[in-house]
This record gives sequence, C-alpha cells and structure tokens, in this order.
Amino acid sequence: MFGMVRPCTHRLGERLTAQWMAHLCGLCLALRGQAGQFARVVTNYDGLVISVLTEAQAGAERAGRRRAGPCALRGMRRASVAEGDGARLAAAVSLILASAKTRDHVTDRDGLLAHRPVAAAARRIADVWDKEGARAGVGVGFDTALLVGAVERQPEVEALAGPGTPLLAVTEPTETATAAAFAHTAHLAGIPGNAAPLAEAGRLFGRLAHLLDAVEDQEKDAASGAWNPLTATGTPRAEARRLAADALHGIRLALDEAEFADGRLAHVLLIHELGRSVERAFGEERHRHGPEAYGPPGNPYAPGAPPHPGGPGDLPPPPPPREPRAFLPGCLVFIGMACTCQMCCGTYEGPWSRRRRDGVCKSCGDCCDCCNCCNDGCTCCECCGCCDC
Repeated sequence: MFGMVRPCTHRLGERLTAQWMAHLCGLCLALRGQAGQFARVVTNYDGLVISVLTEAQAGAERAGRRRAGPCALRGMRRASVAEGDGARLAAAVSLILASAKTRDHVTDRDGLLAHRPVAAAARRIADVWDKEGARAGVGVGFDTALLVGAVERQPEVEALAGPGTPLLAVTEPTETATAAAFAHTAHLAGIPGNAAPLAEAGRLFGRLAHLLDAVEDQEKDAASGAWNPLTATGTPRAEARRLAADALHGIRLALDEAEFADGRLAHVLLIHELGRSVERAFGEERHRHGPEAYGPPGNPYAPGAPPHPGGPGDLPPPPPPREPRAFLPGCLVFIGMACTCQMCCGTYEGPWSRRRRDGVCKSCGDCCDCCNCCNDGCTCCECCGCCDC
C-alpha cells in the first residue's frame, strides 16, 4: 500500500480513522470485484483519496456504504466500507496506473522481471489491469484514455529533458492525469462547480507525487544509474522544496474554493498529511503545527460540529469477548495486523487472545492531546501530530 498520504491513526482520532479505513477497505474490495483477488495488491493510499473526495462532496449516505464481512487485514472484524462510484473510480485509476508501473519495471528489467517467464507473466497481468481499469472507468463515466495518454507521453517527455529543462515540464503528464481524476469526483458527487478547483488540487497533487518520488529516489537512482528528474534537469533540492511548498499552498487554496458536505477527512489528508509527507521526503523535523507549516490559514469549510456516536463512518460498538484463536489462525491474523500497522496505533484485537490492546504509539502518553492544530477556526483535526509514528 504505497503512496504519499500515510496517516497515523493516532493523529486521525477514532472517527476519522473509521472513515479512512472504510475507504481503504472499499478500494480493496472494489479492486477485487473488478479484476479478481490478485488485483488487491494495487491497493494504494493515494488512490483512495479519490474515494474520500467523492464522499466528502456527496456525503456518506449518497456516496454509499455497506457492511463487509470479516477480513484478516482488519483482525477478522466486520466493518462499514465505502462502495459506489467513488470507490469504483479509485479502482479504475489504481488499475491503470499499476499497469503502467508494471510495464515500466518490465522494460527496466527490474529484479525478477529480468527473467523472461516472469516478465511475460507480468505483461499479461498488466494487460488484464488495463482492460479492467478501462471497463471500470466506463462504468463511472470516466475516460481512462486520459490516464493512458499521460502515461504514454511520460517516456517521451523524459527523453527530451536535460540540464536546464524546467522540472515542471517533466511532471506535466502526471499532473494532467491526476487533475482529470480529481475533477471527475465532482461529477460523480453531482457538484459540477467543484470540477475546476478539484482539477487544480489534483494537478498539484500529481506534481507533489512526482517531486517527492524523485527526491526520495535520487540517491538510489544515482547509485544504480537510473533516470531521475532532479538529476537529469539539474534541479537543486532547494528548488524542489520550493515547488513542493507552492503545491501544498495551492492545494489548500483550491480546497477552500470547493463545496463539501463533510470535508474533514479530505482536509486532514490533503493539507496536514501531505505536509508531513513533504517534511518526510526532505528529511525535516516537525517542530510546530498549524498554519505556519502549511501556508496562510484557509477557509474553515469543514463542519465544526463534534462527531456523534452512531453517525456515518463511526466504528461499530466493540463485539463481546470471543474464544481465543488457535495458534495458526492467530499467526495469520498477526501477519495481517503487522502489514497494516494496526498494532502501532490506536487499539487492536489481540491476534490470539482477542482481547483489546493498546498500540505501541499509546506509549506516547499525553503528548497527543486533542487540539485545534489548524488555528483557523477549523475543528476537523481530532488530534495533533506531535508523535510522527
């Protein structure tokens, strides 16, 4: 589950964590329904932002939720998961981009893909993902040819880039693809007036994705001789940092212009968590929270009412105690929890005992007291981020 947006449940709080997991599980299940079990491997944090944006505009009831059965990655618990057009659009985009990434690895003969039988199998999988991604796109009225065209132009753009080429010329195909996907969420939600600001937010989101990937991989690419946009264009890291800061500020301004039924989770992910991703990529310490870290304060568009138990997206009441699991089933559940960081943050069900336990991050004590970390009248943030777990 790769991506820039990797929130810690300790920072999100219980209500927003429930919403986040609903979208994560919804994307995973939409991929399974669209392209089979193996397609679930392309579940990614950035893709589910599309599902989050759709629900943020339409509201949970209109966007669609359903009750999903037990899953090892949720500690064998049932959950309310996102379904509907937002999850299907996220699945379509994830399949198309995963297909392109797979073909890139085959072309570069990375790792096991240097072997012909493995490369041939990977190509067949990529073909299936292309076909199913396009079919999913048609189902929600989205032309995936926009994504495919952007992906196909990327190698041409990179081949023409050299010292002195503007870095933004290299990021343009990615920006175009993400702008189209973000804008389409407005049409799915029935708020066409949001298309323009969300296209701008998507364009800058794509820019950040490309920039941060380049920054994080620059040393590794230099060692392996792989192409890197910063190195190829001679762009200093200071300039890349400036472009990233501008993109963060632009996303905030674009979101301020959009209309949301409940924009709290979208705000936290696209403003606060993206800011942390930038700091993480550039190796910066987070010394403060609030508007200074992300630019001028924005419009507090998210509802300020405190969450009410039982509302859409809230966690179900804890189940009654059950019999402990046997050793092998407990091992499988443990692996699932470890892969999804459930034992790091918040609370979780013991894989063998089934007792509720505190995650490792609970040892932070009282450092994560609830606060208004926006300092702009917004109460979307249920917990401050003083522990970067």
